[in-house]
Amino acid sequence: MTEVHGTVEPGFESVREVFAEIAANEARDGGAQLAVHHHGRLVVDLWGGDGVDGDSLLPLYSSSKGAMALVTALLVQDGVLDLDRTVASWWPEFAAEGKGGLTLRQLLAHRSGVIGVDGGFSLEELADDRRIAARLAGQRPFWEPGTGHGYHALVIGALVGEVVRRATGRTIQEIYEERVRVPYGLDYYLGLPEELEPRFRTVLPMLPTPAEQEFLTAHPIAPDSLMGIAFNLHADPPSDDSAYGNSRAVRRRPRSPAAASAPRAASPGCTRRWRASSTAGRRSSTPGPWPSSPGSTPGHRPGDRRGQRLRPRFRPAGHPLPLARPRRRRPQRGPGSQAFADPAAGLAYSYARRRFGFMSGPGAPENARLIPAVVEAAAKAA
Repeated sequence: MTEVHGTVEPGFESVREVFAEIAANEARDGGAQLAVHHHGRLVVDLWGGDGVDGDSLLPLYSSSKGAMALVTALLVQDGVLDLDRTVASWWPEFAAEGKGGLTLRQLLAHRSGVIGVDGGFSLEELADDRRIAARLAGQRPFWEPGTGHGYHALVIGALVGEVVRRATGRTIQEIYEERVRVPYGLDYYLGLPEELEPRFRTVLPMLPTPAEQEFLTAHPIAPDSLMGIAFNLHADPPSDDSAYGNSRAVRRRPRSPAAASAPRAASPGCTRRWRASSTAGRRSSTPGPWPSSPGSTPGHRPGDRRGQRLRPRFRPAGHPLPLARPRRRRPQRGPGSQAFADPAAGLAYSYARRRFGFMSGPGAPENARLIPAVVEAAAKAA
């Protein structure tokens, strides 16, 4: 049985009970962290498992997209970026292959059509957003830009980061450090400093049960499908998500937050980042840090030639987080970390696990138990 450590404030004991039940039944999980802020207070700070403590830094993969979007929104608020201006107006090379009409708003909504490149990226390229951006600029889109959307799993940080660099002369990481991480004292990094390496815990590969392995074998992701291209499975060699997250070359670079990249801080740091997102814009007279909810516009989902689809689900702030699993089960990628903020409820939530879970790309299944427990406790505490 995995011992649970940490604290919860009065009224949130039920969250600890659920976390403990999950830890007891997940002997193979390798450890996890959970943190919740409620109206600015850290009300849940729990951890457990092999090698994981309250000071451990775990790779949070696509949770980093929130930091990228926050920096972008702050620049929109400042008038430096315009959501309805074309990407090519800052980055002329991006206009190649019919991409000239794509707006920044459409890019943030994962509608560019350039989810990868022909032949895939090497691990060395994936550690360098400038090299990713240079290849994407000349890439033919996989669907007509702006007409549909698909998850830009490994490239959205490089794409948006290049726009930010062209507009400001600075990287997303530099702006994040100056305007978000340092002012708010966050333990959440876009590029891990060398001195923090001892706190880093490597991500562990999935250990599927026989039934789970049978499912994975029966439902492989075709390398040349849209999902395969988005996750760089058509490269030679194909990307290995665990090796990617564990690569020092990937995590050491002060870079913009391509998904599944540099390790992010422990869950408390992630929830503080989401808490900061609701206040970062209040230091000026300009309204709010999310001027137009740039990533919340839903679009149709283009099917690919193998029948697989990429299905990011964008929700404006305040919409309830759906907890049901998808009806149709497809192989998913990612260790299972999940993070979000609900300004209306005053909640910021972050769950991180060390081992890749089965079907955990949209967030590990245990989030469907933890989130309701958190929401219920917060409602009673309000």
